[in-house]
Amino acid sequence: MLPNKDLHVEGLFRVPGNSLRQQTLREQLNSGADIDFSSGDFHPNDVATLLKSFLGELPEPLLTQRHLHAHLKITELSLFDDHGNKTSLPDKERQIEALQLLLMLLPTANRSLLKLLLDLLYHTAKQQHKNRMSAHNLALMFAPHVIWPNNMNATDLQENLTKLNSGMAFLIKHSQKIFRAPVYLREHVRLQFADTSMIHSKDDLELLSVGGSPFMSAWKRSAARVRSDSDSHTEEALRELYRHVTHHMPNSAKKKKLIRQLGKQSTPGTPVSENTTPTSKKHTRSRSFGGLIKKKVLGSQPAADRRGKENISCDPVSRMPSAPGSVPYMSIL
Repeated sequence: MLPNKDLHVEGLFRVPGNSLRQQTLREQLNSGADIDFSSGDFHPNDVATLLKSFLGELPEPLLTQRHLHAHLKITELSLFDDHGNKTSLPDKERQIEALQLLLMLLPTANRSLLKLLLDLLYHTAKQQHKNRMSAHNLALMFAPHVIWPNNMNATDLQENLTKLNSGMAFLIKHSQKIFRAPVYLREHVRLQFADTSMIHSKDDLELLSVGGSPFMSAWKRSAARVRSDSDSHTEEALRELYRHVTHHMPNSAKKKKLIRQLGKQSTPGTPVSENTTPTSKKHTRSRSFGGLIKKKVLGSQPAADRRGKENISCDPVSRMPSAPGSVPYMSIL
């Protein structure tokens, strides 16, 4: 990119550079040499003219020919009056939003180069009080390389020339906005990916790191609604499953186990014991290794102590009361 001081040169991108210096510069660039544009070896007009030559040699304009008609329609978007009638005033907000969406369809290389080019032209136009190159003047220089289609005949080109050139000027003036996604789309993306562990690209990270943006509060409200809806759906599913197990499954060890599991996963409002047969604290038919250990430990204790122990939950996942030198039986399992 040209140094900022070179943007002050009068007639930049309009006045041609020296052809010999341009040829030398072209050869150095093609060879991959590292060029110091602040050295004074090349005039800013040499660089500016060579840039236009490069764009003119591309097989098609940067915006491609596929979306030409869409770009022409964007220039026609206008405001409506209080009675719903179309006016002649352009609707800049709608035009910017349409361009934001349309530029997302460009090939990556085209989009990247277009962004750099428009950024250069935008800062050049900001110096128009010195270089005499307004956004409109720059559009006349670059529209043939950015938006003019190669396959349009002279008659059609002449008919659409004003729209094409004004469209290019609009791209330059609003280049700092048109490469961002519309607000509602950014909000949707944030809502979908903000809480995921997916690897994000640089653009994603910049998007997710934006703070204090106009849509941040709206996103938080949307996220809260999604979480609330999800919680409600989970609670309802648990209640429905609980009712099915309680009323439709025959009494069995499996049923009791399911009821215990549902009780552990219950949420506020999810019943855990209504209309169910009280489950025994003792696994009288248990033949698990843990049950055998429990029987072995309690079998040698006095009856009173054993009854006291039996009042403690004997669920297979509970721990035995610790005695000196003892270990919980589940740790043995």
